[in-house]
Amino acid sequence: MFETNVGGTERTVRIVVGATLMLLAFVGPKTPIGWLGMIPLATGFLSFCPLYHMLGKSSVPTDSE
Repeated sequence: MFETNVGGTERTVRIVVGATLMLLAFVGPKTPIGWLGMIPLATGFLSFCPLYHMLGKSSVPTDSE
């Protein structure tokens, strides 16, 4: 369905950042900004970033053989 365009390291960073922002919505200052963590969390779990797709970018390593 989606072509993978988010590599392993970036995927991990997106999941950690997204989860941290989501935690802010529950235990931190309880601001709506914490809900923005859903975006990096979803793109990390799906390994697909719509913005990267529109820009034609990818952080997935390619085989150089």
